[in-house]
Amino acid sequence: MDQLHFEQVLDLAPPTESAQARAMTTQSVDKDAATSAQRAKRFAALATDPQPIVQQPQIDTTVIELDALGRPVSSGTVLMSPQYPHGVVVPTDGNYHTDAVRWRQWDDAGWYTNHAQGTIDIVPGRENAPLDFMEPYPASVLKLMVTFGVLRLVDQGTIKLNDTYAYQPTTVSSLCGDATSDTIRNYIDASLTWSSNAASCALVKLLWDHNAVDGLNQTFQDLGLETMQLKETNPENGGHWSNPVTMTSLDTAKLLMIINGSPGRLWTTPNGTPVTAAALSPSSRQFFKNELLQQGYNDVLSTTSWCGADYPAPGIPQLTASRWIAADGTTTVGGDAYAHDVRPCNQSAEVTYGHKTGLVGNSASDAGIVKALPGKQGRSYIIAMFSNLGDQYQDPNRPPTAPGAHPVAYTEKFAQLGKIIDQYEAAHH
Repeated sequence: MDQLHFEQVLDLAPPTESAQARAMTTQSVDKDAATSAQRAKRFAALATDPQPIVQQPQIDTTVIELDALGRPVSSGTVLMSPQYPHGVVVPTDGNYHTDAVRWRQWDDAGWYTNHAQGTIDIVPGRENAPLDFMEPYPASVLKLMVTFGVLRLVDQGTIKLNDTYAYQPTTVSSLCGDATSDTIRNYIDASLTWSSNAASCALVKLLWDHNAVDGLNQTFQDLGLETMQLKETNPENGGHWSNPVTMTSLDTAKLLMIINGSPGRLWTTPNGTPVTAAALSPSSRQFFKNELLQQGYNDVLSTTSWCGADYPAPGIPQLTASRWIAADGTTTVGGDAYAHDVRPCNQSAEVTYGHKTGLVGNSASDAGIVKALPGKQGRSYIIAMFSNLGDQYQDPNRPPTAPGAHPVAYTEKFAQLGKIIDQYEAAHH
């Protein structure tokens, strides 16, 4: 991570920019309301003189290696921030847990004004922890928590995937949109595969309708995933996604271990409770994994959406789901057109990558399960990455976007990181 020099990115709305620019980076409500295309247009209008980022970015990355049965065998977590400009390794115990970090809630303005020092604790009682880190907002990776909660309701027999849910917000937000009606299965598919905010709002409201939000947050605590909290969303429409929604890379990777599944104990919680894949039923886990494999946005740790391009750099060499591939080999996801033929990358693919990405102006994230394709080097691992380097930041060498094409929204350094990690795992599986 240190050798990739994340501090070299440009800030399209630096602190010296206009009040309009600053407002774009201090949004605390409905962070995903603007699309990446809308933000790109606004940043382009503002960025007359982009400046290098003012301090080392926040990055939180975890890799958990798995054996052939999906059981964890080792892990690594690294934090990078102005306090740890060259990165710091997080010590964890045999249960892939740490109490060595004072996790702080993201603060948009505070990243600039308070030297990236958070003021709100995510986990209480960590005032004397040796490490202190303000965790980036998870953006759309939060949809993993939402889907987990909905599938828990399915497992309990409260709802069924094929039930039709009438989403009827009592107040309409720009994030969530108007009333809709669809099956719960289809809402989950839209939420996970092309990151529909409207579908995700419907699922959050569904959780509220069943008084399941507080129970979901308690379930995360009971599983020892103490930094995962779906807090302060709006029961009237499922929106208001803001900084109290928290996830760290380590806990997200452990949640993905449950989703991936394996026999026996995955870890033991700090209070002595063994955690197994039975936290979700086999059918729910299989459905969840299949949906993640249908991800259409492969443009962060993997960049096969840009197959064959000189920029961005190639990342995790994954297989692209066939559902997105047009006759000419290009993909269009959620209205975003990637003008690159992905078929050559599918022919040379080495792994499947069932994952979820996230993006807002000051948040970029990607988390998923990597498994070698038959005949390839047999690595199996989980990777999760959260950062504040959303599409407010770009590489100095980013070329102009072709007319009608989706802009490169993330620094290519994420893809370079993904490739380095994947090559390491392939060599050491």
